[in-house]
Amino acid sequence: MAARSRRLAILATALMLGTGLAACGSDSADGKTAITFWDDNGGPARTPVWQHIIAEFQKENPTITVNYVGIPIAQVQQKYDTAIAGGGLPDVGGVTTAMLSSLVAQKALDPVDDRISGGALNGKLNEQVAMTVKATVPDGKTYMVPLSTNMGVFWYRTDWFKEAGLEAPKSWDDFFAATEKLTNTAKNRYGFTIRGGAGSIAQMMEVMYGQSGITEIFDASGKATVNDPKNVAALTRLAGLYKKVTPEADISNDYVKMVAQFDGGTVAIMQHNLGSFNDHVKTLGKDNVAAMAVPKSDTGVQTVLSNPIAGIGLFATGEKKDAAYKFAEFAASKAMNSYWAEQTGVLPANTDVNGEPWIQELQHIAEAVKVLNDPEAKVVQMPYYLPEFNAITKTDMEPEFQKVLQGTLPAKDFLDTFAAKLTAAQASYKERNG
Repeated sequence: MAARSRRLAILATALMLGTGLAACGSDSADGKTAITFWDDNGGPARTPVWQHIIAEFQKENPTITVNYVGIPIAQVQQKYDTAIAGGGLPDVGGVTTAMLSSLVAQKALDPVDDRISGGALNGKLNEQVAMTVKATVPDGKTYMVPLSTNMGVFWYRTDWFKEAGLEAPKSWDDFFAATEKLTNTAKNRYGFTIRGGAGSIAQMMEVMYGQSGITEIFDASGKATVNDPKNVAALTRLAGLYKKVTPEADISNDYVKMVAQFDGGTVAIMQHNLGSFNDHVKTLGKDNVAAMAVPKSDTGVQTVLSNPIAGIGLFATGEKKDAAYKFAEFAASKAMNSYWAEQTGVLPANTDVNGEPWIQELQHIAEAVKVLNDPEAKVVQMPYYLPEFNAITKTDMEPEFQKVLQGTLPAKDFLDTFAAKLTAAQASYKERNG
């Protein structure tokens, strides 16, 4: 009896283990593979896009089933962290460079450099995008298949410019002159709106580095460049616009309030990224609004502040990595990347998409693609990899920036403080990662 009981116990254990493995997405008895994909921005806008891509993938790969799980963007970081700690990560999932450093530090993702170089995406990914992905982590490897990025632009009222006999600014002098000429406070018209509330620092840095032409946040010694004299002069010039050619409410305006002013017909130029296109067109009409790239510096340098890259990560605990990568590679292919970018209003990572007709039909996308693919353009890599970066820019510096706009804090003092905080964070990062 004892021997029989032991045999039954062994059999029961084997059955339990077999059931557990099947639940994790192993090959089934009929030769099919099931993988799980977590969408990091699940919701009515993105879920249908992924459902289409998954359906097309399964058509081409009938032996692979993709189980879709949509996670709201506000919950995704916590969801990944919980799964890393307790188990249950997907085979493959949506990630951005904003979360990449944390995931890599927890050894949650596999690098995909060899898979990319040895597969259909070799030589197809935008170099600036690929560089940004690698710059986000200490070892300089590629921990996700990039799908898309965004770009900061200046949205402007083409009807106001035409009415004033102005061309879209080609230089910073043109830009500042236009903000003055298009301001008429008697008619409640302002040439520009400055984001003084939540989210202000990245947009401030975009204008600052755009004017100075400085291309690195840190110099070779690890010292932050934000307080370089050229940046101080650039911020001083920007802050000088407040209340002169901007609404007074800008001091606390976040994205929503900025859009309300621009789309409400009181502002000529608004700084944001490509994502606000639909809002503008809906209220102003596509013939009355256009986008222009951040102007070149006086020395002719075109800088682009790095935006978070969206892509797909291959999770280290996954058991079906070949199938998982095959799905990621398919999503980044020309046809699917084109569909993704067109449906979501972003810049495609696959350069084969650049010649697609829909890109030329959308002025703002065509303008951004031209800059992103310009070999002379310099991407200023934002240090999203620093754990302290979010707290420094939001908690520490946003209230201080408001003082700069109000004229109670000199731009140099503000930037000296900012530089000291960034330099200390960079030094800690280097010490931890070698």
